[in-house]
Amino acid sequence: MNTYTPQEIKKGNILEIEIEDMAFGGKGLAKLQVGESKIVMFVPNTIPGQKVKARIFKKRKKHLEGKLIEIVSPSPEEVKMDFQPISGAPYLTLPVEKQREYKQRTTIEQYRRIGKVANIEELFDTYIESPASFHYRNKMEYAFSTIRYDFKQQETLDDEFALGFKRRGTWWIVENLDKDSGLFDEEFENKLKEVRDYLEKTGLPAWHPPKKHGFYRYLTVRKSFANNQLLLNLTTSATGLVHFDKQAFVDFVLGLFGKRVAGILHTINDSLGERSHNDENEYEMLFGENLIQENLLGLSFEVSMQSFFQTNPKSAERLYSKVIEYVMEGTVYSEEDTVMDLFCGTGTIGQLISKKTGVQVIGVDIVSEAIENAKENAKRNNVETAKWFAADVGKFLTQYPQYAGKIKTIVLDPPRGGIAPKTLLKVSQINAQRIVYVSCNPATQSRDIEVLKENGYDMIKISFVDQFPHTAHIEAIAIFEKTKN
Repeated sequence: MNTYTPQEIKKGNILEIEIEDMAFGGKGLAKLQVGESKIVMFVPNTIPGQKVKARIFKKRKKHLEGKLIEIVSPSPEEVKMDFQPISGAPYLTLPVEKQREYKQRTTIEQYRRIGKVANIEELFDTYIESPASFHYRNKMEYAFSTIRYDFKQQETLDDEFALGFKRRGTWWIVENLDKDSGLFDEEFENKLKEVRDYLEKTGLPAWHPPKKHGFYRYLTVRKSFANNQLLLNLTTSATGLVHFDKQAFVDFVLGLFGKRVAGILHTINDSLGERSHNDENEYEMLFGENLIQENLLGLSFEVSMQSFFQTNPKSAERLYSKVIEYVMEGTVYSEEDTVMDLFCGTGTIGQLISKKTGVQVIGVDIVSEAIENAKENAKRNNVETAKWFAADVGKFLTQYPQYAGKIKTIVLDPPRGGIAPKTLLKVSQINAQRIVYVSCNPATQSRDIEVLKENGYDMIKISFVDQFPHTAHIEAIAIFEKTKN
């Protein structure tokens, strides 16, 4: 038990505490004895057994919220890894079996507490692990900055040329990536240092985030697991562009990675926001094509740098397989039946369902580029029983009331923020027999259970999918059946 005086428990104070347990979302939990009272402190990205220094940044009646400052000593559960630690993978040193234990237990508790599902253990189906624990990502974004954090000196240095990942909790400090992080392509990350050295020698500066000036801003890379190819996009400002030798950069990249390079793009971004791109950015092809191929469950997809696509394709295959299983379970479909795929993205789930069942599929997503990709991919995969609509889901359901009562199954796959209550109400009013709800944020899905129940839908089964080992993220797939009007 961590013991403190009431005077020490003030916003901004730094406490040295021992993490005793883990809560949902990867928040380490410490129990504090404050005078005669007991209080809980949550510190994200920490592991039970670690001793850490954390700053109090929120003080509530029953708990404190802290920000990790430093890990004083590791947890007995941790193991050594020959990867460079990065902010985006705080549990890299925690064995995957322990990660599963914490994720499953804390997520189940989330449904019990927020969703008020008292029998959640009875409804729990399975925990689906990622086929690969390392090097599973097919896209990575690296940032440039003149402000660098030095691990050895444990200090922030200015007037530098940094290329790597933004330091946790900051948008202006970058930690150089000097070797493989264990998440993306091993060869690329082991050679990223050479890319950094080459660009620094051009004499053009890295971006200075607070001052909003500089040249090099981001380097984004997509990987095709199907063809083992790389697609690169270098994002810069326009300032100093006349001094940038594009062909020399192309020649350097081809010299490093050879035939693995499918294409090299250059994007100009002069916006003041800290994003690698915005909708107004146009790119120039410096080499090759802006497309790589990826395969999912027998379907082929052409993926551009701008496309949304599953970040862990092998794990996505397992997720999609479970979705199809839930769509099919105990239900016989005829060619006259219709399945609605809402928030469909590039239409992967809808295409797989169409191939499996032959039913009519209605796919809806607000991102017009995603719908165009869905149409192109459906044509490539000979999926002829699907229609795709670029529209806000809520507005679409209002504009097409004729679908009410005629949809057998709805697949929901909303963004991380979840579904707006009014939209969820419109979804339930379609009166589909079944809703298969895919969620990348179980907290919002737990919240939506009450709305669905009020509108006649009961959850009958749920599974968890770990698409992102070494992070706090977990996804959930649940079946909701219509039990009453």
